Amino acid sequence: MKILYFDIDSLRADHLGCYGYHRDTSPRIDEIAAKGVRFDNVYASDAPCLPSRTAMFGGCFGIHNGVVNHGGAASEPFNEGPRRGFESILGKNNWLRCLRLAGLRTATISPFGERHSAWHWYAGFQEIYNTGKFGLERADEIGAIALDWLQRNAEQDNWFLHVNLWDPHTPYRTPESFGEPFADQPLPTWLTEEVRLAHWNGCGPHSARETTGYTHDEDVYGEHYPRQPYLIDSPEAVRKMFDGYDTGVRYADAHIGYILDSLAEKNMLDDTVVIITADHGENLGELNIYGDHQTADQCTTRVPLIVSWPGITGARAGRVDDALHYQFDFAATVLELLGEFVPKNWDAESFADSLRNNESAGRDHLVVSQGAWSCQRSVRFRSANGDYLAMRSYHDGHHCFPDWMLFDLAADPHQQFDLSGQRGDIVREASALLDHWWGQMMETATHPTDPFWTVMQEGGPYHTRGELRKYLKRLRATGRVGWADLLEARYAGEL
Repeated sequence: MKILYFDIDSLRADHLGCYGYHRDTSPRIDEIAAKGVRFDNVYASDAPCLPSRTAMFGGCFGIHNGVVNHGGAASEPFNEGPRRGFESILGKNNWLRCLRLAGLRTATISPFGERHSAWHWYAGFQEIYNTGKFGLERADEIGAIALDWLQRNAEQDNWFLHVNLWDPHTPYRTPESFGEPFADQPLPTWLTEEVRLAHWNGCGPHSARETTGYTHDEDVYGEHYPRQPYLIDSPEAVRKMFDGYDTGVRYADAHIGYILDSLAEKNMLDDTVVIITADHGENLGELNIYGDHQTADQCTTRVPLIVSWPGITGARAGRVDDALHYQFDFAATVLELLGEFVPKNWDAESFADSLRNNESAGRDHLVVSQGAWSCQRSVRFRSANGDYLAMRSYHDGHHCFPDWMLFDLAADPHQQFDLSGQRGDIVREASALLDHWWGQMMETATHPTDPFWTVMQEGGPYHTRGELRKYLKRLRATGRVGWADLLEARYAGEL
């Protein structure tokens, strides 16, 4: 069995052609979707980067593995203490170790472990190619190493190659030589000038006036990224953002194509499992967040999942599965398709049987979390009345969100109309689901503390710590006194 796993950082599902995007961002990815299965409702259980990949590669929610933040105690897996054996539970039961026990040689081409000091994430990989630029690599730099690896190893059997591309992640850095493929193509219609102006008068890190965090400082990225907007101060800046992101997707797609072509030239593509997914999505203006992944919302937690599996998906070419799945459920599915058992400590549930039987069967609802930019847990569920995402903010990441927000995703995919004030019945339903999930998680936890509360006790999400005092000055200096007063009252303990 040969498995090629493309992990594209910050890739939104709805910016791919096969998911209905109107721009031609992904012709090579679309080819894989046409011959395989596209999953429409797959969600990272924990966002963003470090919590997401820890959960995916370890099969467990952040509330169980301990990793929900990008810094502080909750950015490291729980210490097993005196119960730890010669090998840790993670060392014995991580996804890659399970794949090795299935007879696969495992390799990664990625700077991710070093970028986040996520040394636990390397568990189970036999070969590690750290490209060394901390996530600022372009697809041509990652792709060259992948092509070399396949040149040396593709003809062997039983391997798993993880290829980690970063091009849609800010700063947008596709080389100028790639041109402007979307210069004459229309923008998404929802981000109107009226919406942009409302955002301009709003607040929060990566909002329209603070696109690089809590500032708009071009020195954050330097002078090397001409595709990257620093202020969303005009319709032209909106276009620059969408064009920069979409060009990054198209550039990654092109290099995926080169890698697939190299297998085709060896007559091996039809015998190789191809998986295309992401660690999380990206907000491109939604909730007044531009080019970042700060919330437990639809745009950040929903990820693409496209699977072409010889002998399984071929007879179902182009099928769409719209069931609700956690991303790590697919890790469990891979193990069962290989004839292996899913570790007992995993939260992941395989859907191998439904995939084999051409069915669409998933979870009744999902609970997804964000702990690095905000502290939020959201419930993704369907009811007779709609297709909902209900967001509970414990720390709103200095965006001044209400405690609950509710969005009908079928009618409002860009989360512009909060229904929480109108549909208290749906919010109560979501709250009950969240409480039930939390109770189940803590009953089965190995540690008595929810790492979310650790984050809160340490002073809030990592990326907000120490930022408020100077941000209040910036808000007042730019005429946004009302937001400053609200944040000062809400987070007085941070000052």
